[in-house]
Amino acid sequence: MERGRRLVSTEQQYADIRKGEKGAWISIAAYLVLSAAKLAAGFFFASEALTADGFNNLTDIAASFAVLIGLRIAQKPPDKDHPYGHFRAETIASLIASFIMATVGLQVLISSVRSLFGGVQEAPNILSAVVAIASAIAMLGVYWYNRKLAKQIKSQALMAAAKDNLSDALVSTGAAVGIAGASLGWHWLDPVAAIAVGIIICKTAWEIFYSSTHALTDGFDDGELLTLRNSIEKVSGVKSIKDLKARVHGSHVLVDVIVLVDSRLSLVESHRISDEIEHRMERKHNIMHVHVHVEPCESA
Repeated sequence: MERGRRLVSTEQQYADIRKGEKGAWISIAAYLVLSAAKLAAGFFFASEALTADGFNNLTDIAASFAVLIGLRIAQKPPDKDHPYGHFRAETIASLIASFIMATVGLQVLISSVRSLFGGVQEAPNILSAVVAIASAIAMLGVYWYNRKLAKQIKSQALMAAAKDNLSDALVSTGAAVGIAGASLGWHWLDPVAAIAVGIIICKTAWEIFYSSTHALTDGFDDGELLTLRNSIEKVSGVKSIKDLKARVHGSHVLVDVIVLVDSRLSLVESHRISDEIEHRMERKHNIMHVHVHVEPCESA
């Protein structure tokens, strides 16, 4: 007996994606304003760290636009070539964003290293540190908004964007420290802070790249799979689990499970067990789709 059902209505999925777009637009607006302010202040106040932070926000604009485009494509309904829908467009968009971020991060590193070893550095104006601190505070506000929205709609893509917002707030704080030190006479501290910003950009790009490729190749966390197995094993009537697979599909998870039940059970009773597995996956784990295959467990 096989049973498969979408547990979360398609309309609700698309409504959640549209809510996620709002968070992406807020990030884009914030990054546009902050990157312009940082790049201008970095140029006029001669701060390598603030300029690097401004370029960091430019990559975030590209990444946010990629997420936004992915969310738009993900709303396309299923067709004959995409029976599961287009939800993986979010993941592909994140992969593209990682390449953009890595390119800019490497450019920032090269420029900062050249500045560090290129001779005497000009001391940055302390006002550039004020710009960096104000930016950090603004990004913390964006982080809290996107984090709350991501938890509300259970969006992994938006939660990743929120974590990127938090990373940007920390980067701006580090840039402010470097600028303050350089303005006090430690001129090398400003380009060193810029190098740190470049490393953070590259590290974030790698994490996004790894996460995206892992999902696109149907990789799934062993610990989470064990959690799903424990939940299914607690369903009344399930003797054991013969096979269990799961994969990420956009912001959702698809599950395929083969369970063994008493061979004397009727079709109606087996159907009840399948229903309970589906409901448990929905209640406890917000699983989008579960495919249950029931097989008889022969007694010894």
